[in-house]
Amino acid sequence: MELVRARVLISGRVQGVNFRASAREQARLHQILGWVRNLEDGRVEAVFEGPRPAVKQVVSWCYIGPGHARVEQVDVAWERPTGQEQGFQIQW
Repeated sequence: MELVRARVLISGRVQGVNFRASAREQARLHQILGWVRNLEDGRVEAVFEGPRPAVKQVVSWCYIGPGHARVEQVDVAWERPTGQEQGFQIQW
């Protein structure tokens, strides 16, 4: 099983719409490790680490987001897995 890591930046109306909690639910559903946080510029940043098919599914969800989000852009950078993530956290 190939493990991958994706660093994702999501732009649009993605803060104040339950994006981080929904991303955590998606990550836990697909057994992905990592974290998600709001950035000061209004974007959301997330890191997803796990099996390639599961990570790709959660990254695909980022293009839609939760119901009240309006995703305008998603930038994905594929990185080498670190193996350092513990669970999936919302960072403050």
